[in-house]
Amino acid sequence: MFLFKWLWKNMKGCRGIYIVALCMTVICQSMYILTPYFTQQITDTFIINDNAAKNLQEHSDVLIGMLLAMVGFTLLRGAIQYSSNLMYEHSSQSLIYNVRKVLFDNIERQDATFYNRYRTGDIMTRVSGDLEMVRHSIAWIIKTMVECIVLFSASLIFFFSIDWLMALCLIALTPVILFITWMLKKNVGPMWVINRDKLSALNTAAEENISGNRVIKAFAREDHEIERFDEHSKEYNQANKNAAFMWLKFFPFLEITAQSLSVVMLICGGLFVINGRITLGDYMAFSGLIWTLSNPMRTLGNIVNDLQRFTASANKIIEIYYGSPRIVTRSDAVDKPGRFEGRVEFDHVSFSYGDTMILDDISFEIEPGQTVVIMGETGSGKTTLIDLIPRIYDVRSGEVRIDGINVNMLKLEQLRGNIGVATQDVLLYSDTIDGNISFGDTSMSVDEVYKVAAAADADGFIRRLSDGYDTIVGERGVGLSGGQKQRISLARALAVKPSILILDDTTSAVDLETEKHIQDALNNLDFACTKIIIAQRISTARTADKIIVLKDGKILEQGTHDELIQRKGYYREVYDLQK
Repeated sequence: MFLFKWLWKNMKGCRGIYIVALCMTVICQSMYILTPYFTQQITDTFIINDNAAKNLQEHSDVLIGMLLAMVGFTLLRGAIQYSSNLMYEHSSQSLIYNVRKVLFDNIERQDATFYNRYRTGDIMTRVSGDLEMVRHSIAWIIKTMVECIVLFSASLIFFFSIDWLMALCLIALTPVILFITWMLKKNVGPMWVINRDKLSALNTAAEENISGNRVIKAFAREDHEIERFDEHSKEYNQANKNAAFMWLKFFPFLEITAQSLSVVMLICGGLFVINGRITLGDYMAFSGLIWTLSNPMRTLGNIVNDLQRFTASANKIIEIYYGSPRIVTRSDAVDKPGRFEGRVEFDHVSFSYGDTMILDDISFEIEPGQTVVIMGETGSGKTTLIDLIPRIYDVRSGEVRIDGINVNMLKLEQLRGNIGVATQDVLLYSDTIDGNISFGDTSMSVDEVYKVAAAADADGFIRRLSDGYDTIVGERGVGLSGGQKQRISLARALAVKPSILILDDTTSAVDLETEKHIQDALNNLDFACTKIIIAQRISTARTADKIIVLKDGKILEQGTHDELIQRKGYYREVYDLQK
């Protein structure tokens, strides 16, 4: 019931059309009894009646009227059915648009924990295949359910109005059908859940192989990945077969029971005609409508099967639809409009992933406009540390403060709007280079784009491209070198003129000459900016106001370049290696 309430909620704007469509379905299915009714009257009055010839001669206009009515009602029923199908399609498409919009909005606003928990292929399955199953349910499954209920009910009423005993004989098999259907629902439901999970795993494998095809080729792992994908495909294929075979296991029982109605009709109806309990016209009416009992019974299995698929898909969608991010703007957040000064403080900060401690009791201060370099071994917590500043993650204990205010008390939009981030693993969108650079501020002028590109030492190679700044970047930056992508990423971060600039090993893929040019540009920005840089090159750290060295999530040493080379610690070791 909750699922249908959720569907109704998301049908806002098309509920009226959907209700009209349902009403038209009720009318359309009810009209099926009219043709057998006229057949009954024609048979008893103009065919088997003792005065059939006289009736035909004297009341031929009545016969013609009945025949025309049969044709007219048939055409009217077709028009109503066609119109209602259009309305169902319109309503289902509107519903899916509403759900997809909310779903994607919610996905976009989720924090990093969400993306650590859900695989990309799984998310893609939910916003594509699962949504299509929901649309199918609204457009066809519910419609079919209404058709079956109305058709079955209208026929029963008509049958009982003719002869109650004959009607009871025909519905005697209904309990058997209901029991078979209940058994089908009980067995096939879990199988569609498994089927949906296997599809998610298959999509994940496909997404990873497509996005990582260069790595696969570099290691000549095509055969291995093809084999791995084939395994996922086989599992999905088997899950589909299991669900389908379960349905086919019950199908013969449903079909035989439904077809048995014809046997009951022949035996009981024949005896009742012979005994004079019903007329031949009554028998014709029963015979003409026997399918209105057998078809709903036969269709019931399909409906239950599709409803189980719908339930499995809808539950997966609702899981994300109602999911809420943990990192949000507090109701009592401080309003800090305008530009931040850029003072950053870590006050006894600790952070862990589950039971794994990543940062332990980290404390330091960065004054506005300073340049601070974070160094340390792989896995020492450098990236996690900078992720705490824009609240990609929240601290477990301690405080991260900007301009003296705990970042948890700042509005997320204002906080992140004052921070520019360039990561080592660069993601560029399938857009022009101009569009990628101005991603954070689409109102930028062309001259401003040129300026930040020059600061990132990207202007030169961009202009040498076939279409310059209008060059379309391939998916994830395919076609550009690692260093070129890093420089575009740096330009994108500079474009928003941040109060705090965070660079995560952004110059690791560029040569020393380019790095020197970028450093000079960063030191001569035309706006005040606090710079926090993760780096492993001494050339980057040499001119920093402060260098912080992390080891196993703790601050091992901090100070200036001159101070740290005197201490003969980690920094001095790196310095000696790079001399």
